[in-house]
Amino acid sequence: MKSGKTGEGGVPRERFSAKRERMRAMENQTVRERLKALRGAMAAAGIDYYMIPTADFHNSEYVNDYFKVREYFCGFTGSNGTLLVWQEGAGLWTDGRYFIQAERELEGTTVELFRMQDEGVPTLEDFLRDRMQEGQTLGFDGRVISASGGKDLEKKLEGKHIVLAYDRDLAEEIWQDRPAFPAGKVRLLPEDLAGRSFEDKRGDVMEKVEKEGADSFLLTKLDDLMWLFNIRGCDVECNPVAMCYGYFTRENTVLFVNTGALEKETAEYLASRGVRVEEYNTVTEYLKALPEGGKVLLDLRHCSYCVYKILSEKQTPVEKKNPTELLKAVKNPVELAHMEEIYLKDSVALTKFIYWLKKNIGKMEITEISAADRLEEFRREIPEFLDLSFPTIAGYRANGAMMHYEATPENHAVLAPEGMLLVDSGGQYLGGTTDVTRTIVLGPVSDQERKHYTLVAAGMLQMTNARWLHGCTGRNLDILARQPIWDMGLDYKCGTGHGVGYTLNVHEGPQGLSWRYIEGRQEAVLEAGMDVTNEPGIYVEGSHGIRIENVMVVEKGEKNEYGQFMHFRTLTWVPVDREAVDERYLTETQKAYLHSYQREVYEKLSPYLDQEEREWLRGETLGEE
Repeated sequence: MKSGKTGEGGVPRERFSAKRERMRAMENQTVRERLKALRGAMAAAGIDYYMIPTADFHNSEYVNDYFKVREYFCGFTGSNGTLLVWQEGAGLWTDGRYFIQAERELEGTTVELFRMQDEGVPTLEDFLRDRMQEGQTLGFDGRVISASGGKDLEKKLEGKHIVLAYDRDLAEEIWQDRPAFPAGKVRLLPEDLAGRSFEDKRGDVMEKVEKEGADSFLLTKLDDLMWLFNIRGCDVECNPVAMCYGYFTRENTVLFVNTGALEKETAEYLASRGVRVEEYNTVTEYLKALPEGGKVLLDLRHCSYCVYKILSEKQTPVEKKNPTELLKAVKNPVELAHMEEIYLKDSVALTKFIYWLKKNIGKMEITEISAADRLEEFRREIPEFLDLSFPTIAGYRANGAMMHYEATPENHAVLAPEGMLLVDSGGQYLGGTTDVTRTIVLGPVSDQERKHYTLVAAGMLQMTNARWLHGCTGRNLDILARQPIWDMGLDYKCGTGHGVGYTLNVHEGPQGLSWRYIEGRQEAVLEAGMDVTNEPGIYVEGSHGIRIENVMVVEKGEKNEYGQFMHFRTLTWVPVDREAVDERYLTETQKAYLHSYQREVYEKLSPYLDQEEREWLRGETLGEE
């Protein structure tokens, strides 16, 4: 079956496209009606501009369906973006990962796309400062705006005496069939998997809190709470977190959570550790009742503007980063041992999938959706598997150029024995969280695609083999991955890497790999035990997308008179696609990196493959050796 002839289920492409266009038109009409209703509610409330971010009450990156208010009002489904609505128009601000996707999803909705960090594009705060008139009102739900974001707005708009109406969730008046508030089960993560007890972690945290001059600590970041209490939830798709808050003093610990969601073992465990459990929705009343004069440590990036305002009335906020963030990012030896085991199993699953796909392409109908489903089946065969770590991104040919593309039953491609399929995927396991991308050759590719693939691989391998002195951040190293791509006058509009949680969120800080300097943003030194992704790419709109991603762990190397040298240890062992590599574009050093990685892939994976898979992998990795 040739690409472009038919759509889903063999329906002629013309009919399939017409159906899709009709559905899109209906969706756009629905968005316009919702925006009209929102503008009516704004007028009734005396609000001139209304802001809707992508966040929950904890400023999480990914949110439960209950909090997808921005998506409801504009149709954009990406994980990052802020919608601003006023009587004459609306705008969406999002980052470079989503430009192509946002342009398509906003078409026909009347919402204008503002491409963040593009030249000449104002920030949302600058736009408000320039557009709003003296004394006008900016409205938002202060529970889903971070305290830092709210304070930035105060400062930016103070000259115009703008009123901030931060106590209105206008969606409540309009979204009639809004999903229920999340309240999934909360379970224990056994200490033999966590590696450290709650008491030990709490002791380290409170020591840092007191060093900052605070006598209490309000923790609002969900994955940090899961790490500290050694619990896991299911309130956000693919992210094993539970909606909760934690309040700590030297003597007491209070966990605000949906008590009905606690499994019996979890409730007993918390009680035995002296943790007082209160209902999630009582946190604001508890904070209001605190005695005056205390000093409470708050991370303004994750604490909501509403909570910050409540605490500021009687307490002195100590505005510092959560001490849990860095402690969580440096994986302990037990976590690292489990991660190494899980990543090997996950690499086997993905490699089996690649072999299956290459063997069957052109012999049976395979779509972006059925390919993703088949990969999930391979992962589900792993005993420790719990869930996906994010919805699989399987983008064929031009769809791969959208960094966070997601195929749907109404909008997906049928694969053919030509071009490339980008698959970005991962799993949640008892013992680790994986994130890996491979771009897979399905048949003939162009010379340009081959060159792009080869130099993306070169960048990934240069980062893999990095050596540096302790004290470097990811900004010092990013050029290693980007240099072969910059040499072509190309770039990718995102960082090169991010931290990954441990049976937690697939995106984790504070570590990362990114070249861009952002004023006021503190960078994290790369410490031994931190894990980070390594994922350069090239994305050509309308043609193809290429990304190759591994996860690595920072380790100490040689220490001498110059200082402590550091390097990475690779966790991901999935072959680089031999069919897409043209070694004419590689230096001798890059060739050596490639051959070394491929040999190690074969050595590590071959014992877990059947004979046919093993023979294929030998050819894929060792070639004529």
